[in-house]
Amino acid sequence: MIPVYEHDGAIGRVVSAIRAHGLDCLLVDDGSGADCAGVLDALAASDPAVRVLRLPANQGKGAAVQAGLLAADGSGYGHALQIDADGQHALTDIPRFLAECRSHPEAVICGRPVFGHGTPHSRLYWRHLTRFWVWVNTLSFDIPDAMCGFRIYPLRPVTALLRQARLGRRMDFDIEILVRLHWSGLPMRWLDTLISYPPGGVSHFRLWLDNVLITRVHTLLFFGMLWRSPRLLARKLARSSS
Repeated sequence: MIPVYEHDGAIGRVVSAIRAHGLDCLLVDDGSGADCAGVLDALAASDPAVRVLRLPANQGKGAAVQAGLLAADGSGYGHALQIDADGQHALTDIPRFLAECRSHPEAVICGRPVFGHGTPHSRLYWRHLTRFWVWVNTLSFDIPDAMCGFRIYPLRPVTALLRQARLGRRMDFDIEILVRLHWSGLPMRWLDTLISYPPGGVSHFRLWLDNVLITRVHTLLFFGMLWRSPRLLARKLARSSS
């Protein structure tokens, strides 16, 4: 399941890599223009295992991911691999993620990023800040990174959460869903994966606006953590004593 917004230059390579592993592919078009929409339609027309879900207007990565997860669940799938459309993820790691999912089907399989050369320093700064607040809001060190969009979700518990709570609809989504799934007790497994920033790559991360949204979600999660803290601490104590 790939959220796509104006990634017509990279999406063909990403889809080819995914199809090479025998996976069906759902492209969630988040209101792209005619050029990108045409590329997505051509990919779907050339392969019956590729499908396009088109949102009428750009709503943000989080909204596209949520629409894709709900659509996959409605189509009868048990799990969904989320991957970005811009080519930043190491697609050669897909077999490792699939193997981990087969061994732990109840868990979210999460990418723990290993950054290559050329990573913008601003991204690393905000990532470190987010990591601190995620640790605060889960009262644990269980989530080493909440921003990597390379994940496999078990759809039943995840879509139950999406139907119950209104989650962030832009870059804040990846953070919020992991914290909320941690609150619910859903297990998580972590795999190192290389993140690269290819020359000419298209990123829609808006430094100031998206960081405002991320700050807002950390604040909301902090207050959510406060009234959950007795249960979270009790669970942590039980785990440490077992």
